[in-house]
Amino acid sequence: MLIKKMTNTIKTLFAEERGILAMDESNPTCNQRFIELGIPVTEENRRAWRELILTTPDLHHAIGGVILFDETVYQQQHHGASFLQLLRENNILFGIKVDKGMQSLALHPLEQMTSGLDGLRARLNTYAGLGAVFTKWRAAVSITASLPTLACIEANADALARFAALSQEAGLVPIVEPEVMMTGTHNLDRCREVTTQFLRAVFRHLNQQEVVVETMILKPNMILPGVDCPIQDDIDIIANTTIACMLETVPAAVPVIAFLSGGQSGDLASARLNAMNLRDSRIASTSDDLKNLKQTLPWQLAFSFSRAIQFPALQLWGGVHEHKKAVQDAIYRRVCDNQRARRGVYQQLPEPSIDRAITGVQKQ
Repeated sequence: MLIKKMTNTIKTLFAEERGILAMDESNPTCNQRFIELGIPVTEENRRAWRELILTTPDLHHAIGGVILFDETVYQQQHHGASFLQLLRENNILFGIKVDKGMQSLALHPLEQMTSGLDGLRARLNTYAGLGAVFTKWRAAVSITASLPTLACIEANADALARFAALSQEAGLVPIVEPEVMMTGTHNLDRCREVTTQFLRAVFRHLNQQEVVVETMILKPNMILPGVDCPIQDDIDIIANTTIACMLETVPAAVPVIAFLSGGQSGDLASARLNAMNLRDSRIASTSDDLKNLKQTLPWQLAFSFSRAIQFPALQLWGGVHEHKKAVQDAIYRRVCDNQRARRGVYQQLPEPSIDRAITGVQKQ
């Protein structure tokens, strides 16, 4: 097993408080986002959108790696150079989403598990040959009064562990993503309960598969109330609860917890990450209010956001290529905001409106 190679990959990804930009949406997911904003659904528009993201000036200052979808791996810039060449030139590492999406769980029609283990070893070798250095597998569970079931949690935890073992066998750092969805009316305590159960199952299965946790990245949800819960807890409560849950469930040997953003807005995701980092004694802070809350956390707290980085810029773009500068400014602002959140110096500000952000261009 290429332990040293994977260790160096993780160090490079998160050096200087950088993070990972997730742009690995499946074609159906990307198409749905286009439909919501009235953007024509075409392969060319998907390619053009991804090119806008990857050609953002100075992206590498705040982003150490990007997660790509299979289609993106083989796409090119408008002048013919490949996206992979562009990433290499800008010293940004790339990885691949290797799961095949969710499918119905047998005998549990209201629940799903992630597919994609069949043929995974061969696909991993192909991606490694293209220069990928990490992989990602997402498994998501929903909360209702009776869900998730133990069967759903165990099936998804097992698949995550088997994916991680195969990735490490190929010398690729696995990003293990067990997500408890934000949809629903559940409160903060219920989210913590389910997240705790899910993470404990994941690490039990990782141990059974002999995955080296020192060379993996955990990408969990923050502990949040459901979007339809009448009580939306404040940032400090969410930060305290999330850290407490991670301390109960995540081994100290895991080097990085890179949170997903889920359905959070960009500013809220950054603010909550900032609040968590302020509670790490390694982060400098002048706030007297936090002195009794600080502790030395065993892992780095980072970000691997998708929608929270992309969506404000996607709204600005709207399929209009003349909006390039405003779009790339929005992307760069959000990635830098998340880097500041890792340093505990992020200040929450409202997103600029579309009309104010697009200057000198007639919105079409």
